[in-house]
Amino acid sequence: MAAAHHPAPAGGFTARLKTALVGDPTARFVYLNNFEVERVWGQGEPRLPGTGLSFSSATVNRIEEVGVLLADEHDAVVLKDAVDPGYAAYLRALGAAEGRHLTVDRNDPARSVTLDALDSPRLLAALRELADGRTHLMPLGISADEERLAEAAGLPLAGPSAAVCKQVNGKVFSRELIDAAGLTQVPGTVCRTLAELRAALAEHPPAPGSPVVVKESLGVSGRGMVVLEDAQRAERLLRMLARRTAEDGPVQVVVERWIDKRADLNYQFVVGRDGTVGFETVKTALTENGVHRGHLFPPALRPEQLEELRGAAEVIGKELAAAGYFGLVGVDALLAADDTLYPCLEINARFNMATYQNRIAERLVPAGSCALATTFDLKPGRPYSFDELRAALGGLLLDRADGDRADGDRGPRGVLINNFATLNATVLADGKPYGRLYAICVGDDEADVRRTRDRAQTLLTEMVATP
Repeated sequence: MAAAHHPAPAGGFTARLKTALVGDPTARFVYLNNFEVERVWGQGEPRLPGTGLSFSSATVNRIEEVGVLLADEHDAVVLKDAVDPGYAAYLRALGAAEGRHLTVDRNDPARSVTLDALDSPRLLAALRELADGRTHLMPLGISADEERLAEAAGLPLAGPSAAVCKQVNGKVFSRELIDAAGLTQVPGTVCRTLAELRAALAEHPPAPGSPVVVKESLGVSGRGMVVLEDAQRAERLLRMLARRTAEDGPVQVVVERWIDKRADLNYQFVVGRDGTVGFETVKTALTENGVHRGHLFPPALRPEQLEELRGAAEVIGKELAAAGYFGLVGVDALLAADDTLYPCLEINARFNMATYQNRIAERLVPAGSCALATTFDLKPGRPYSFDELRAALGGLLLDRADGDRADGDRGPRGVLINNFATLNATVLADGKPYGRLYAICVGDDEADVRRTRDRAQTLLTEMVATP
């Protein structure tokens, strides 16, 4: 199937997404934000010692609340629990969340939103009532669980089959695609057996100052990855694997040289059902020990580097379409310290955190402004309401969409809260004093947004320190 660049339809990100996937920019999407769908894809797959995929924590399962930011007024979002009334009013005032909220019958903190929904007769009845030929279930990513939910709800999926999604989301698939396409690739290789892994580590031996990374094909969020810093650690890994599998036993990993980086990048595009490719965004990805911690945009890239990423999107999109995939794609890239651009470390053929920023960024981050999508890790000893958070942040909270600022400068400035539920999720689930807030700091430049973030961290820390 041929892929070609085409002008993005008018109407914003969600209209473009709907046009590409179902041919109707006014279709109704029911957003299902099943974070860490990779753990379902990875069930039954070979794993590296000590890195097996675990079930998500209560906090991770409540990240699904960010889905309200994608919904237009005729859309719906499936949620694990009701949105805090003060937070819902805040988002409505910004024009940031306009869709209908549908909650599961019972929020089990240990379960994904999909599994909660499958166990919700009331919710399933409500979803069946939406079936009108123009309503589609739009998951973050599609596994067998989401296929079961679509069938139970009587709604067609807006994406391809779970089998296709699992295949194209593997790091093995990504690496082989990039090798075949001839794009600049991090030195390394694919390994499907222990013998191949042994040979790869002999070809790319780790040494002090020159590590090698071994990644499970379907690892997620920093899990399923081992950094080997010397030959002794490589040999230890091989011995551990040899205890549980033969030389021709499966491993499903990629081995890559460690690249000193200037910046991690993430770019997004949409592959339509007809194979067309619509480029969306490029952002600097902020990571810590392989775990996503936020984005900075726009990125500090030269025009030719942006064009190289656009070209890579065309190539990758064409191959994904040939494999039967259509939908949103996020690609992790790397700008090395020596200025080499590696346009594809891995393909994530699903939504990611950057996806949930797209609709709101179109409204609140005008050209010439800067945004820092970030997290605040806090230690709340009790649940907090959004009104308490609003009082703590005071004038730092971004609560106007028109950019009216006291200093008379351009554009909005402040902290936009784009997920509130995660602040209280762990406290409510098991009483542990941990919470995380997701936010987008908006300002004039990078220094401005980082100052805003630091000030917000201080104010929020003071808030949870008060009994």
